[in-house]
Amino acid sequence: MFHIKKSACSISVLILLFGVSVFGQIKKDTVTLSDLVLTSSPIRNTIQNSAAAISIISEKEINQADGVILTPVLNKIPGVYMQQGALNTNRITIRGIGARTQYGTSRIKAYFEGVPLSDAEGETVLEDIDLEALGGIEIIKGPNSTSFGAGLGGVISLKAKQLNTSTTFAKSGSIFGSFGLMKQVLSTGYNDSKSTVFANYSNLEQQGYRANSNYNRKSLNLFGKQQLSNKSSLSFFGIATRLKAFIPSSISENAFNNNPKSAAPTWLAAKGYESYDKLLAGLGFEHQFSENWSADISLFSNLNNAYETRPFDILEDKTKSVGFRSKVNYLASLFTLPNIISVGTELITENYNFSLFRNLYQSNSGNGSLQGDRFSEMEQNRRYWNVFFQMETKLATKLSLETGIAFNTTHYDQTDIFSQTGTKQNYSFESIWSPRLGLSYKIADGKNIYASLSKGFSIPVVAETLTAEGQINTDLKPEIGVNYEIGFKGNFLGTKLYTELIFYSTQISNLLVARRVAEDQYVGINAGESSHQGMEFVVSYKFDANVNIQLNPYFSGTITRFKFKNFVDRDTDFSGKLLPAVPNVQMNAGLELVTAMGWSFNASYRYTGKRYLDDANSKETKGYQLLDAKASYVFYILKKLKMEMNAGIQNVLNEKYAASVLPNAVGFGTAPARYYYSGNPVNYYGGFNAVYTFN
Repeated sequence: MFHIKKSACSISVLILLFGVSVFGQIKKDTVTLSDLVLTSSPIRNTIQNSAAAISIISEKEINQADGVILTPVLNKIPGVYMQQGALNTNRITIRGIGARTQYGTSRIKAYFEGVPLSDAEGETVLEDIDLEALGGIEIIKGPNSTSFGAGLGGVISLKAKQLNTSTTFAKSGSIFGSFGLMKQVLSTGYNDSKSTVFANYSNLEQQGYRANSNYNRKSLNLFGKQQLSNKSSLSFFGIATRLKAFIPSSISENAFNNNPKSAAPTWLAAKGYESYDKLLAGLGFEHQFSENWSADISLFSNLNNAYETRPFDILEDKTKSVGFRSKVNYLASLFTLPNIISVGTELITENYNFSLFRNLYQSNSGNGSLQGDRFSEMEQNRRYWNVFFQMETKLATKLSLETGIAFNTTHYDQTDIFSQTGTKQNYSFESIWSPRLGLSYKIADGKNIYASLSKGFSIPVVAETLTAEGQINTDLKPEIGVNYEIGFKGNFLGTKLYTELIFYSTQISNLLVARRVAEDQYVGINAGESSHQGMEFVVSYKFDANVNIQLNPYFSGTITRFKFKNFVDRDTDFSGKLLPAVPNVQMNAGLELVTAMGWSFNASYRYTGKRYLDDANSKETKGYQLLDAKASYVFYILKKLKMEMNAGIQNVLNEKYAASVLPNAVGFGTAPARYYYSGNPVNYYGGFNAVYTFN
């Protein structure tokens, strides 16, 4: 009896400790969207006062997702659309730009802590960055910043995780879910008045819903900052990734309707996969010379050793790049008007070597890919240089002017190592000037209108520059886009209700499209002009139901009309047709509930409109809706150990949908065209985190 009473007493004390800790740790979200500062731009400004369409995603919003991939996070942003064919097969578009890229993401620049994630040819992979290492995301939509060069669709800037002042901690976490999902995370951090260090290791595995879709990624993230003096600081980061991911590829309409779990027959027979080891490292230095002068410089390097088995060949490639990015800011007056100027440059030089081998999987007794003889070997060198100038001027108390211009050059050279002659090609894209002009006017407290005019460009990725014979197509030109934009940003009910309404029109010339020349092989051509017009809106509300409960609902969306203005391909006129692979409408609604008892709940609903599958608009996918929900409970043990448990459901409605599509797919022989990547049915996940704070 004594032991029973003692145990009951101990449990009661433990529960009391839990309860006290929970009630003492609740923090309501008081951050106003309009006051968030865009830190990735050379000249910092709030969303409210910027003459551009800008979205900022907080660390809290990232944590509301499943902790695996950014797809549900980015798709909440109006104008941004991330298609997820698999964990390693994704394509991000902004305002329809980049939608016709067959595989991967291009036409969009991406950065991590100011260091380019996009390579010298413009391709971007975000999947390597573990969500646990992210402290936020900033998105500039359209060619609205001259400082980032070749990014016609816009810029996605990832921010490193921020540590609380005077904190030393260790964290262990796990996620388990449907389709063999398992993720383990170990991280630690240290922060004082002068030094910050954060390290994170994660191991992500998933068998996948579809056949031939096993996935395994191990990543190590390390970054820190050291205050050298009151005016200087040194920062560093390194991201190491080891990946092996099988590729189910796209499937036909019949397979999509009747066997969505299947993989493309040839990819399944070859057991196609990609694997690579990557290392991205950067070093930054910031210095404040005076109240008016400041500068920062970053050096970075990217190493990638990759191997990919495909039904039509086996690719072995290596990439080595080094780069430099810097800016100098000057705060002064221009004819007595408050003014700030930023001048900077970005330079990347990259060496890319690839070999192609025959894949003998058909004679390998069902064991998948078998490397045969080498039949091609190429070496490419790429150089990318961007110089920019930006200026913001306060013309009046309520009127601000943003101006800027950038100059860019890009050069490729390629050597055919396999041929006995060692044929070498050189090609430089013509120099491009990209100007921008924006005006923001404060019509009342917390309410601004703006207008902007800008020009942007995107260079072809190397795969688009190559002909069917593997030579550089020197006739290709960069895509050029002129963007016209007006918008309203305003707070109502004090700062509880935030709204945005934006209209834009982007006119693109030298449109780059992919022409299929063989199964799963394409070449790029300049095919005319396209028009990208749309409306985006955001409504976000923070409602305090009482002292213990806060509700944060939101509603956002975009309505678009993306069409070919002038597009003739092989005697077929597609002018006036809508662009394939992008939805005509996207709507998002969600609710976050935060309580003083440590419980929180969030749900998000997304409707994605129909997408055409080809340039002729002869085939289309129907629209679909996705509902996700997640609940979390946080409590503390003795104020040192923070525990979090969570559980979530994705695709609650069990919607059958195409998570990604391959535009203009063509069947060869008797095989039907393969347009579809099946989305996951209803699936579940859950996890827990334990964080111990040492001080």
